[in-house]
Amino acid sequence: MDRVIKRSKWPPRRIALVIAIVLFLALVGWGLSTTTGGRKFNVEREKVTIATVERGPFQELISVTGNVLPRTTIYLDAVEGGRIEEIFLQEGAVVAKDQPILRLSNTSLQLNLLNAETQRLEQISRLEQTRFQVEQNNLNLRQQLTDMDYNIQRLQRDIDRAQELFDKKAISSQEYERTRDEYNYFVRRRDLTVQAYRQDSLRQTLQIQQMTQAADRMDQNFAVILERLETLTLRAPVAGQLTALNAELGELRTPGFRFGQIDVLDGVKVRAGVDEFYINRVNRSQRALTQPIAGQEYEMVIRRVYPEVRDGRFEVDLDFVGESPSSVRRGQTIRFRLEMSDPTDAVTLPLGGFYQTTGGNWVYVLDESGDFAIRRSIRLGRKNPQVFEVLEGLEPGERVITSSYDTFGEADRLILK
Repeated sequence: MDRVIKRSKWPPRRIALVIAIVLFLALVGWGLSTTTGGRKFNVEREKVTIATVERGPFQELISVTGNVLPRTTIYLDAVEGGRIEEIFLQEGAVVAKDQPILRLSNTSLQLNLLNAETQRLEQISRLEQTRFQVEQNNLNLRQQLTDMDYNIQRLQRDIDRAQELFDKKAISSQEYERTRDEYNYFVRRRDLTVQAYRQDSLRQTLQIQQMTQAADRMDQNFAVILERLETLTLRAPVAGQLTALNAELGELRTPGFRFGQIDVLDGVKVRAGVDEFYINRVNRSQRALTQPIAGQEYEMVIRRVYPEVRDGRFEVDLDFVGESPSSVRRGQTIRFRLEMSDPTDAVTLPLGGFYQTTGGNWVYVLDESGDFAIRRSIRLGRKNPQVFEVLEGLEPGERVITSSYDTFGEADRLILK
C-alpha cells in the first residue's frame, strides 16, 4: 500500500545555502568593521603619553658616561731593584720636581761601582806609565840624535882636512878611508835611527790612543753606574700631587716595579667608553656637551681615540674647551652627549616606550578630534637622546602615543576615555 512521504523543511541544500549566506554576511561585517575602526581597545587618556610630531633641527647624539682623570699622569717605576730603606713622603703629598720620595739600597750595584772604580784607576795608571815611558824614549832618542849629529859634523871636518892631506900625499889612503868610513857609518846610523823613531812614534801613538779610549770607556761605565746608584733614590720627575704610593720599609722590589704615580696639577680630562658600533664614526676633535654640572653645561672635544676594543667598547679621552669645571674631582662620573652629525632640518618624534613593541615600524596616531588613535605604519631613521628622525608616515603637527604599547595587544584602534 502506498503512503505519502513528508518532505523536510530544511534539506541539506537549504542548510548549506543558509550557512554560506551567514558566512558571507559575517565576512562583509568584518570588512566593514575593519574599514571603520577594526579591533578596538579602550584606554584611559591619563595613562598614555601623547607627543606632537615637529619639524626642526636634528642632530644625531649618543649618551656616554665618563670618569674625570688628571690631564697628565706620570708613573713612578723602579729603574733598579733593591730594598726600601727610607720613605720620605706619603700618598697625597704635593711634591716639587726632583724632590726625593723614597730610597733603595742595592749591594750588588755598590760592588759593581767599586770594581769599576778600581779598574778605572788601574787603567789611568797604566796610561800615565806608558806616556812616561814614551817621553823617556823620546828624550833618549833625541840625545842619541844629538850625539850622532855632533859626530857627523866632526867627521865631516876631519874628512875635509884628510882630503887635503891625502891630495898632498901627507897621509896614507888607509887613514883617509878610515875617516870616511866612520863618517858614512854615523850618517847611515842616523837615518836608521830616525826611521825607527818614526815607526815607534806611530806605534806608541796608536797604543796611547787605544789606552785612552779604554780609559774613556771605563769613565763612561763608571758614570753609568753612578747614575744607576742615583736612581736608587726615587725622585719626583715633575711637580704635582703624589696620588698613589705602594711602598713599605724593608720590601724588596725588582726593576720595573710601579711604586705609584704623580698627577700634574694642570687640569683634568674625561675618559669614557663608547660602544664599538661607533668606532668608525668617532674621531679626534669631535664635539661633546656635558649634562649640567653645578647648573652649567660644558663643551668638550675628543683628544685621543684608543683603537683597542674590550668587552664591546673602546675608550676616548676628552678635554674641556676653555676652563674645566671647578667642582669636578678625580674619579667623578660625568655624563655627556657626543655629537655624531651636524645639525640638519628634519621631522622628529620624541622617544618613548612604543619603540620596544613596534621597533619603530608603526605607531598609534590620534585623530583630529583626539578621541581615538589609529595604527599607522611609519619609518624611522637616526635618533638622539631626545627624538627620532621620521623618514616616512608622519607629518608635523600630528599627535602620536609614545608610551608603551605592551597592553594594547593587536588593536587597530584605541578609544581614549
